[in-house]
Amino acid sequence: MPSSQTASQEELKAAKVPVAWRDQCSALLIPLNTCRRQTYYMPWECNDERHTYEKCQYDDLMRRMKKMSKLKLQQAEEAEDA
Repeated sequence: MPSSQTASQEELKAAKVPVAWRDQCSALLIPLNTCRRQTYYMPWECNDERHTYEKCQYDDLMRRMKKMSKLKLQQAEEAEDA
């Protein structure tokens, strides 16, 4: 399910994003890595890009946790009924 924050496989391959980092926030990682390379990975640079990417990662984690919680609740209800 592609979203506005998910880059295509071609874009990720062209940007040399490792497979492990290709997730829901991958489109935000491409400009962040570009900024990092241009500024020689200076920690005080690319703050906006980094915070945007980290916020996306956090929101994705919360979404997955909420989904898992609903799934566990549903399974518990089904176990009660059986």
